[in-house]
Amino acid sequence: MSISKDEAKQLLERMIFDATEPQDWVQDVWGLSPLMGDSAAKLLEAFYILIDCCPDEQLDNLIKGLYRDQLEF
Repeated sequence: MSISKDEAKQLLERMIFDATEPQDWVQDVWGLSPLMGDSAAKLLEAFYILIDCCPDEQLDNLIKGLYRDQLEF
């Protein structure tokens, strides 16, 4: 069963940012260091662009592989 891009985005956000909203994470980093905050904002933008550009099948395989690896720990 494959997952949609929206579901994949949500799963990746949960995996990376836990319970924190991605924009809140950027603001938290920005509060610690404006230079690092700028990098965090660029990283988040790249994250969303990669999700949008990634073919559905590859994104599905990535999500399943990451979750499978997490279950093994």
